[in-house]
Amino acid sequence: MKPPIRILALDAGAGTQDIVLYESDREPENCVKLVLPSQTQVVATRIRRITSRARPLHLAGHLMGGGASSDAIHAHLAAGLPVSAQPDAARTLHNDLDRVQRMGIELTELPPLGAEIVWLGDVDVPALTHALRAFEVELPALWAIAVQDHGYDPSTDAHEHRYRFLAELLEQADDLRALAFRIPPAYLLRMQAVRRQVPGCVLMDTGPAAVLGALCDPVVWRAARSDGAVVVNVGNMHTFGVAIRGTRIYGLFEHHTGGVTPAILADLVSKLQSGRLTHPDVVRLGGHGAVLTPSYVAAAPFPFVAITGPNRSLVRSLGWYEAAPFGDMMVTGCYGLIEATLRLLERETGDRLPSLLPQED
Repeated sequence: MKPPIRILALDAGAGTQDIVLYESDREPENCVKLVLPSQTQVVATRIRRITSRARPLHLAGHLMGGGASSDAIHAHLAAGLPVSAQPDAARTLHNDLDRVQRMGIELTELPPLGAEIVWLGDVDVPALTHALRAFEVELPALWAIAVQDHGYDPSTDAHEHRYRFLAELLEQADDLRALAFRIPPAYLLRMQAVRRQVPGCVLMDTGPAAVLGALCDPVVWRAARSDGAVVVNVGNMHTFGVAIRGTRIYGLFEHHTGGVTPAILADLVSKLQSGRLTHPDVVRLGGHGAVLTPSYVAAAPFPFVAITGPNRSLVRSLGWYEAAPFGDMMVTGCYGLIEATLRLLERETGDRLPSLLPQED
């Protein structure tokens, strides 16, 4: 008998890091699950403590997602306190290191005398290992990690680069289950940093992971397989919507959650449903844009709408179905990561592996 498949799925968001330890010999509801503060929140807390002590700060480790951590670093500088950083960690603030230096940050591998060190990175492997071992849980060899990566090209605006990534992703595969990979494109520096932290891990963008996870809800799966659906993930930083039939993607859009209102999202979703959405529609509203396949217009409409994500309450008034795969909305992205990783392992090994998607009646 083959041993069970074990996958540690970690969905790294701006507010939380959501974790499921998948074991194929357990029901998904019985797998270990954690919802913890995201590493950017953890790092921000550590920096604020150093600021309160009026001590110099040194940033070590890896490029990671910004947000709270970047805000805390800027607040430390604004307090008139020195900040130094290893070059890779400094890219958390901006990938252009000349720009980082102009902020007043000294680039150095070694911390200056008296500086307190904070380690940066989207994944804290030692902390998770220690925490779970306290409950006699050993971590598996295979990790699957989702992050949102704008990518970097010094000649291109960050929003344009994010749009390029989404367009290339859809060109390579229009099936949600095929959007996990082991080697990210070179311009996705955040994913590259995660790969250095966790060698051999499977990587996926947070948006497609959440949408695929939502399909593990039987109500969403039935709608997507019949007439088609739009699934929207309202995250802490970004809102990501996809028009799908089965697991095939026909179109998608991405916006900043801070710029989303019920009226704005209702308009974008209505256009996506009916085959009328365009890239300029989203850009005009301050979003990253829309990527649409050649068959998108002919495939419309997509009548059913499901929402997921920690900020779905922002648009709850619209009355859309709230997906909760295996009864737990907060780890939706993890379930998508696990499903995509199982399909990746199938392609790599040729073995038939289990699926988290609802099975045929």
